[in-house]
Amino acid sequence: MDDISTSTLFIILGVLIVLSAYFSGSETGMMSVNPYRLKHLTNAKNKAALRVTQLLKRPDRLIGLILIGNNLVNIFASTVATIIGVRLYGDYGVAIAPIVLTVVILIFAEVTPKTLAALHPEKVALPTSAVLSVLLKIFYPFVWALNKVTNGLLNLLGVSPERHQGNSLSAEELRTVVYEAGALIPEQHQNMLVGVLDLENATVEDIMIPRNEIVGIDINDEWKDIERQLANFQYSRILLYRDNIDDAIGFVHPRELMRLLIKEQLTKASLLRAASEIYFIPEGTPLNTQLLKFQGAKDRIGLVVDEYGDIQGLVTLADILEEVVGEFTTDIAEDTNEDILAQPDGTFLIDGSINLRDLNREMKMAFPTDGPKTLNGLILEYLEEIPQGQLCVKLAGYPMEIVDVQDNMIKSVRLLVNPKKAAAKKSAH
Repeated sequence: MDDISTSTLFIILGVLIVLSAYFSGSETGMMSVNPYRLKHLTNAKNKAALRVTQLLKRPDRLIGLILIGNNLVNIFASTVATIIGVRLYGDYGVAIAPIVLTVVILIFAEVTPKTLAALHPEKVALPTSAVLSVLLKIFYPFVWALNKVTNGLLNLLGVSPERHQGNSLSAEELRTVVYEAGALIPEQHQNMLVGVLDLENATVEDIMIPRNEIVGIDINDEWKDIERQLANFQYSRILLYRDNIDDAIGFVHPRELMRLLIKEQLTKASLLRAASEIYFIPEGTPLNTQLLKFQGAKDRIGLVVDEYGDIQGLVTLADILEEVVGEFTTDIAEDTNEDILAQPDGTFLIDGSINLRDLNREMKMAFPTDGPKTLNGLILEYLEEIPQGQLCVKLAGYPMEIVDVQDNMIKSVRLLVNPKKAAAKKSAH
């Protein structure tokens, strides 16, 4: 390079530093690009996104290409810088050039481009993919040879680039992504998305109407009593049974009831003929599974039975959907939970039969739900006996007073603290 002027060498060095910055930024941009955003652009047939996707299918080849280019450029830059140093400072230039070049490369060819690429990976990765695709074809023999050696070492460690699975998320990771989306996804939509993920963690027992709360009509009652019950029935399906719930007959849709009334044929016999076959649900069925079963069976309601065939409760499609979209009601005036009553002294009177999942959701509490499903069941499990009168206990950190016990059940409990205010006060500290 003796025939090349010093000013020309400076130009060459500047070009080499720019190329080094390009390879450094390309590496960070390609590896930092959002895989789901990239998938979206690929589905939209974006040509640049298709190139990036193709390159990322074999990250070993992409990294090999970038490192070959980056190292070649840096080595040439070191050589040019040394020549410039010798020309300007003589023998001292041999020591000065590497120090100055290291600082320049770190600032302009490493930290700056990589930071820029990390902050805006798509803006870097998409345009640079065109050049990288061409370079990969040109240097493919060198990349192939390099990958043969490195992949051999990786295989010894039990890693295979050919079987690279890409990016995947577990349900817990996806839940974190939804919450971290912040303002990009409204809070209501976040809760709905998380509700879908939570369906696999809950079973029909968690949301069913328990057996003792199932409302139906005993077909063996007097007809006048049955007519009065039909006139005041408030549910979307009418359960018919003989003497007790265990001898359930079927469900009658109000539409069928109206059809019988119009034809003036409403009798016990016609009511029985209008009853549809009962859909039975095994206890322990996950909600996501039951949702698909309801869809497949074209049904909206079913009775939950245990391993002995005994009826344990009732589940509807609306109950499952409420786990996703939140509670909804057909009664406009109904805006409070009758199982939770706020008291003037700041405590809450809670029905013992309340579902723990509903209690946790309504009061922002954290009672365990992997055992008993109701507050009554949780307290009885803790006490290991049925209390004979008023008693104070502390469960999951919440002090409460057992107010009323009837028929071997805890009917009402007084929560002695406001969990919402306590949680807010705790977060403030």
